[in-house]
Amino acid sequence: MIRVVLPPHLRTLACTEREVQLEVEGSPTQRSVLDALERQYPALRGTIRDSTTQQRRAFMRFFACEEDLSHEAPDAPLPDAVARGAEPFHVVGAMAGG
Repeated sequence: MIRVVLPPHLRTLACTEREVQLEVEGSPTQRSVLDALERQYPALRGTIRDSTTQQRRAFMRFFACEEDLSHEAPDAPLPDAVARGAEPFHVVGAMAGG
């Protein structure tokens, strides 16, 4: 079971709590976790990744185990603590402006 923490705007869109739990087959990767998240919460399709290219949206970031995983390859394995459910995978809406 993979734990995913969502930012407030995505929680509202998905009508869910701060943390969700997902079943992911095989070794969890960013791609497999986001695929499972979009399957379970269809309203999130296109909000975290572009619907066509599957690229991470510019102001979305991914963190786990105090590491920024935003620029890691989508199919790289997530840290073992995330795979075991000991640590969550965080989806963060980055802020910009001046």
